[in-house]
Amino acid sequence: MNKLYWLNEIKPSHRAQVGEKAFNLSTTMEHGYPVISGFVVSAETLHEYIENKSASQALVAELSDSSLHFDVDDWRQLQQMAMRLRQEIMVSSLPPGLLDQIYAAVKTWNSPYLVFRPSVALPNGRNNAENISGLYESVFCFSQKKEIEYGLKLVWSQLFSARSLLYWQKTGIDLRSINLAVLVQPVKNVISSGSLQANSSRWEIQATWGLGVAINWGEVQPDIYYVEPKTSRLSEQHLGHKILAYRCDNTTADESSEQGKTSVLTLEKTCLQICLVEEELQQQHALSRDNLAQITELAHQLIFQLGQDYLVNWTFIQEADSQKLYLTKVSKPNNTFSPCSLVKGIGVATGRVSASALVINKDNRITEQLPENIILVASEITPDWLPVLHQVKGIVAEQGGLTSHAAIIARELNIPAVVGINNVTKIIKNGDRLIIDGDSGEVHCLEGNTIEADTKEHIDNATLEGKEEKHLFSESLVLDVADQPAAANHLATWVSSSTPSISQPSKNLPMTSTQLMVNLSQPTMIDKALCFPVDGVGLLRSELMVLSILDRDNPYTWIRNGRQGKLLDLWTKRILEFVRNFSPRPVYYRSLDWRTHELPKLHHHGVKAAEPETALGQRGTFSYMQNSEVFDMELTALKSVQQSGYHNIRLMLPFVRTVEEFSFCRRKIEAAGLADIKEFELWIMAEVPSVLFLLPEYVKAGVQGISIGTNDLTQLLLGVDRDQALLARSFDERNPAVMAAISRLIGMAKEAGIPCSICGQAPALYPEIIDKLVEWGITSISVEPEALQRTYQAIYRAEQSLLLEAARRQLQ
Repeated sequence: MNKLYWLNEIKPSHRAQVGEKAFNLSTTMEHGYPVISGFVVSAETLHEYIENKSASQALVAELSDSSLHFDVDDWRQLQQMAMRLRQEIMVSSLPPGLLDQIYAAVKTWNSPYLVFRPSVALPNGRNNAENISGLYESVFCFSQKKEIEYGLKLVWSQLFSARSLLYWQKTGIDLRSINLAVLVQPVKNVISSGSLQANSSRWEIQATWGLGVAINWGEVQPDIYYVEPKTSRLSEQHLGHKILAYRCDNTTADESSEQGKTSVLTLEKTCLQICLVEEELQQQHALSRDNLAQITELAHQLIFQLGQDYLVNWTFIQEADSQKLYLTKVSKPNNTFSPCSLVKGIGVATGRVSASALVINKDNRITEQLPENIILVASEITPDWLPVLHQVKGIVAEQGGLTSHAAIIARELNIPAVVGINNVTKIIKNGDRLIIDGDSGEVHCLEGNTIEADTKEHIDNATLEGKEEKHLFSESLVLDVADQPAAANHLATWVSSSTPSISQPSKNLPMTSTQLMVNLSQPTMIDKALCFPVDGVGLLRSELMVLSILDRDNPYTWIRNGRQGKLLDLWTKRILEFVRNFSPRPVYYRSLDWRTHELPKLHHHGVKAAEPETALGQRGTFSYMQNSEVFDMELTALKSVQQSGYHNIRLMLPFVRTVEEFSFCRRKIEAAGLADIKEFELWIMAEVPSVLFLLPEYVKAGVQGISIGTNDLTQLLLGVDRDQALLARSFDERNPAVMAAISRLIGMAKEAGIPCSICGQAPALYPEIIDKLVEWGITSISVEPEALQRTYQAIYRAEQSLLLEAARRQLQ
């Protein structure tokens, strides 16, 4: 009879059999802390299960008795082998009596829902098993025999996934020595879940509605609370973006509505239910004051067991008339940056990639030619780096937030990026093997030498199986146990290209009244953008567009050195690439908007190079009034485009502070002859708050349209520098003040009879605000290529909702 280890009975001698997660929870429970009851299916059970397989099913057994019999550097072979191994696990019978033993134990809880949590123990006393828990996902299921059998096998099969096989091979750990146990616990009526990261100076608490898998899978941005350990004072709190929640289907539809959640998807034959959180509840923090006080009190108590530095996951469960706090994971970080250890920042550009690190700091400057297949790690990313960033596979930076230059450049180039990690250039060393996840903001560091170019391809394709597999682990329970061979085959056939892709739209997309446009600066992205039926280029960022033709110099130097003719020719040809490809659709060219400190070698044209690196600086139209040489050349280039027969070019002036600045520029534009073409339009970026008061005057002066730049508008309204990592979490375009300003600008534009677009990062980062933009009457929305699909869907849903509401009013 296979032994089950109950949490309250586990001894130190059982540690290798129950794994680190279960052992730590058991120790915590023994000290009197609240832990949900549970038992462990031992690692020995899995070993016996593999060893006792028949000769006709010997692949897994053979694998466990010898070294790997395939080449992990061949990702296709790795994928095929993983498929076969996992299928064997899924179709084989459990040891006699095991299922009955588990089922009898489960029945004592009288709970219809279970969670199977992987719990790993590593050989030779290695203490980093908790840090590699991300390799394996928890499985939720009903507490019925078939589902229990399927759930257990599903966890076991993850040991033989492609990313697991690859990881253990690359870290030099024999797969036979990995002890994978399974912690089984009942799933109760969860109200909220999250984590507590503690250290001596600050506690960080994350929280969301429902089960914590919504955070793990990167489907919500949790609420964040910062607490001072000495005083228990709440120093900061930030409302997250919690549009979805996961729970087990243990309430009726009426109860769901009362809790502020509307079910949008129930996964058939699994207990997981995805709920859409109602808007009112989205605007509330997931933790009440009482909840927060309970977590804070528990945090103080845990110091006696764990010390000052630790990480716990927690959940609040509704019991009778009260909510009770339970711990679901307890771990203490290692003192060293160990294999697959984790640092976390802000994920700003989607995708997952693995490569060697190249660290750029004050002692190691960036060069004009970077090695290929590296992840660039730097204090900050400035726009003049763009020409060499085409060569990198990923970006990690200390400074920046969701709308920083690093974020914008990474999204433009379709490069996964994580920013806002303090001291990351000191934590990570040159040559470290990294895995970065631009969705979750996680950066993993592996031991070993630099990843060689010939192994890069299979790492990109097999190291991380991404969100698709995470969903697969939960949704796979939809499949009937009788169909296990097909189910196993489906599970093992994972898709894992680590580079973010742009979805190919249907050729028959319904039309929308709100125009959808694209933000661009790189010619390499034109073809991808044209795959989607966009209405034009809503923002052509000139300062990023020309960096690749400036040869790491600034345009004033070209002019002073007598190379203005050559530069004008290159500039004109670059604009033509966009205008020609999108003709007859409009292309809104935004003239240069470099802040002084961002312009390379600025001292060449007489402006002080030592100007502080601020969010303002001598930028936008003000800089044209100080020195108009480059602006004049831009106008000449635009005129040359018109003379080439393309009349779809428009001009957008950036960072306009006053009507006088606009009038100065308009006179130059008219003198250049651009306005002689009737299709030409002159717009301004609505990003300096003065536009809220001056728009009627701008229109009188000749403004023909506005494009709301939410990045600068937000930081100027809220006083938050978006490039500073410490302030990045306060930078949120959904702030009521920002939303009120956007609404006012749209309304004022309608009153003035001019079009109003929005081209900042807000619609792409927070698609939920599109409902309001459409309701207020926005003319067009312009986003990066990777956000086109989801933005179109949000626009379509918003317009259909308005039509439905209008129809209902007519019927009343």
